[in-house]
This record gives sequence, C-alpha cells and structure tokens, in this order.
Amino acid sequence: MASLLRQLVASPRVRNQEADLDLCYVTDNIIATSGPGASYPQHLYRNPLKDLVKFLDAKHRDNWAIWEFRAEGTGYEDDEVYGRIRHYPWPDHHPPPFALVPLIMGSMRSWLGEKEGRVAVVHCKAGKGRSGTVACSYLMSEEGWTPEDAMQRFTDRRMRPGFGVGISIPSQRRTISYVERWTRHGKLYVERPAEVMEVHVWGLRNGVKLAVEGYVDEGKTIKTFHTFGSSEREIVRGAIRKETGFADAALEAMGKNKKRETNSSDPPLSLDGTGKDEKDGIERVGSDALVEGGDVVFRPSTRVVLPSNDINIDFERRNKSKYGGFTMVSSVAHVWFNTFFEGRGPEHAGRADESGVFEIDWDAMDGIKGSSRKGTRAFDRMAVLWRAADLEQKPAEVIVVPAEGEEVQQMKASSETPAEVQDHRLEKKLGLRAPTDASAAVSRASSMEELSTSGSPNHVPDEIEGVKPYHPEDHHDDSRATESDQNKGSESETGASESASDLSPIGGSSGVVSGVRHLSTADLPG
Repeated sequence: MASLLRQLVASPRVRNQEADLDLCYVTDNIIATSGPGASYPQHLYRNPLKDLVKFLDAKHRDNWAIWEFRAEGTGYEDDEVYGRIRHYPWPDHHPPPFALVPLIMGSMRSWLGEKEGRVAVVHCKAGKGRSGTVACSYLMSEEGWTPEDAMQRFTDRRMRPGFGVGISIPSQRRTISYVERWTRHGKLYVERPAEVMEVHVWGLRNGVKLAVEGYVDEGKTIKTFHTFGSSEREIVRGAIRKETGFADAALEAMGKNKKRETNSSDPPLSLDGTGKDEKDGIERVGSDALVEGGDVVFRPSTRVVLPSNDINIDFERRNKSKYGGFTMVSSVAHVWFNTFFEGRGPEHAGRADESGVFEIDWDAMDGIKGSSRKGTRAFDRMAVLWRAADLEQKPAEVIVVPAEGEEVQQMKASSETPAEVQDHRLEKKLGLRAPTDASAAVSRASSMEELSTSGSPNHVPDEIEGVKPYHPEDHHDDSRATESDQNKGSESETGASESASDLSPIGGSSGVVSGVRHLSTADLPG
C-alpha cells in the first residue's frame, strides 16, 4: 500500500528503478529528489528518509551531501543525514531570492570540486520547481550549459513523457534567464532596497485586489508590504463593468471565455504586443474603448519600499453573488521580478539603472501554486514603475560567488513543520467563500466603481464609492495623496495589508519625504 501511494504521489515524475525512489540523476553528480519523510504519515507517500540514506550510502558512501530549499521545514533533523546538509529555504511555488543564488552555487561548487566522485542531492517538496531551478542554475553557471539545454535535461531526467516540463512556473523560468545573464557577465550581483512608485493596469476588471509583496526573514517568508486602497486608484480610460463575475467563471469552466472586441481604428501594435497612444503617452493593449475593463493607475499614498531587488505583484479578484451573500474568488495571479536585472545591472558591471519599468501580460503571470491556472481574466496587461531606494539603514551590498576554499554562508533551517506552517499561497484558491469581516474589508478596499452608471437614478452603490477619473494636468511627477485621501486609504486597507501595523517613520534617510510613513528598519533583513 505504501509503495502504491508513493507511486501515485510521484506519478508525473520519473522514479529511479534501482532504488525504487522518487529521484533522478540530472547529471552524474547532481541528484534531484522529492522531500523525504522521516515520520508517519509522510513516509507512506514520500521517499522514506531511511531508504534514501541507505541508497546514497550504498551508491556513494560518504561522497554525498544534501541541499534543501523547504521554507515549510524539512521534517527531519540534520543528524539523520550525518549533518551533511545545507539549508537555503524559500517558499514553495516561488523563485529564489536572488541573493541566495551565489551562495548556493558557491557551496555546491566547493563540495563537488573538493573530491572526485562527490554528488549533490537537491530537494524541495516535490523535487521539481525549486530543485529544478537550482540544478539548472548550477549547470549554467558552473558547467557552461545554455538555459534551454539545462531545462530540457532536467525535464528529460525528472519528468515522465507527456507530463509537462520540469520547471513550469514562469517566475522560476525568469530567474533562470537572470542566472544566464549573471553568469555571462562575471557573476556580480548588487542587492539594494527597491521602491514601487506606480502600477499601471490595462483592461482591469471589477473586484480586483492588488498588493505588493517581498521576501523577509532570509527569504523564508513572503510579506505583504502594501495593499492598494480606493484612494490610490485613478481611472485613465474606460470603465469597469458592473457584474458579479459568476458568468465569467462559468464560461471559463466551460472553456468558452469571452473574447474582447476590437476597434478597426486601433493603432497598430508594436513588436512587443503593445500600442502607444500619442495623445497621452500611455501604452495600452487593444481597443481605445475597452469593453471588459478600464485602464487604471495605482499610486501608493505612502512609500512602498522593499528590502531587496525581489518584488512580487499579487492580484486576486473577488466578486459578490447577488443572492446568498457569498463571495467568489475567481482569479489568483502573481509575478516576481528583480530590479537589478530589469535595470540591466549585469550588462553594466553591476551599476543597474536607478529606475525602470517591468511589463507583463496576464497570460504570462504565475497562477495558483505557480501553475498556469489563474481563473477568470483580471486584467490584460500590467506595468510596474520602480526605482532603487537610497536608504542609509540599508546600503547596497555587493554579492559575489565565494572563492574556492572559502567558507560559504548558509541560511538557518526553517523551524516550521508541515503541520504548523500555512503557506500564504496555498490559502489562495478559487471558489465560493462565505463572507467574513476580513474578506469584506479586502473587497471594499479593492472593488472598482463603474463611472458610466454612478450618476443614474437606478444606480446601486458598489462596495466602495469614490473612484475618480484621471486628469494629467492635475498631477505632477512627485505628487502625493492629500491628507484626507491618505486617511481614507488607511481606513480602506484595514485588514487588507499584513504590513499596515509594521509601518513606522524613518529619520535621516536619503530621499525620504518628511511626514511620509515608511518601513521600519526592523523590516529590513540584516
């Protein structure tokens, strides 16, 4: 029975026939495996830790060591693998904080190069996304493989034919492209705080929550630094239709998602799929008169500064039913990007641009648990305006691969266990939910108001009023919300942002506007 359960759990992945374990040899010296189970009931459906150690001992004697990446906890003690383990944990379904990459590469190179015949065993939970990202990064940075060849090798060795690619999460594949550029330009990385200035969204549907997230606690935790409220949102063009979203969900389930209408007078799209309106300089997709959404600019009323280059933009669409008071979560999507690479840091000897724009289409976003399943469309295209944050408390840090023979820093193992940890991404799933005080607050902070019907006699108020049209002449480059808008934004975000209670003033920081609330230094790792 236990063997059958293990085969079912590992069915998309190739099992090693010699060991009868869920593992594979990516190359002769890199083994990828799922996270082993040391106790009941994990060892019933995972590789039993004792069996894995027994196989490695028989095959490689004392020439093996483990690199683990589980922020949810390994589930076993270091001494159960003779202490030959290195910890670099980060959350499941996400790319690594890039500052970990030079350390992981350096520690693997040091171990493998010290003695002939050594092997590095990498594992996360399934031995696929996080493990594959590290394995491919090593092949590229230390053995000269191309990204395409490395990912194809991992797929061929790890996955059964017809069960998809080994690394399927878009943000993890983006990290692999970063690693290729990092390798090609001298393996120099500069970590620095980053600030999100604006988020532009084209074709935004109703009921969408938008949040900015980043890594803290050495990368083991994803923290919400800001959730946008109604006072921080301005409609540039179009309007948001008044609809529940249940029809969209039904059509999506039947594979008959509605197609957007286009206008023959639309300007031609450029090679990257965007058009540019000469009238206002705003790039957009598709028709000037959007049928299913509006073009919106989100400007935070308080500075949104993250402790590293790694930024995650998170979307969730919620819609209320007309009957029963239920809320439907119809969309979940997010995307990670790194401002050092988006600012062309590798190509400029580590001197990345001070500001830039990251753009992405809805179809290229990460979905639930990093899959392509995102639910109904929440928008068409998004652009994030970012800049490097100059903070005295958190100066830029140059990170290079440790030299051969140099001791390599590793992170602390996660103290969480699968029974205790609740990954915030796992809580985000599609479907009906009963209304709660917390979900009501999030909905009020995020829903859109349709301007075209707000003045009609039969107008039914949305969950929150007050969305105002955008007038370029009323705004300046360094515009800030009024005091009343900031108060409204704070009220609307109650319960919506995990970081609301963590904000505190910082004094003496370069570029910090007096009176603007900011992240405390306690929020910045190190």
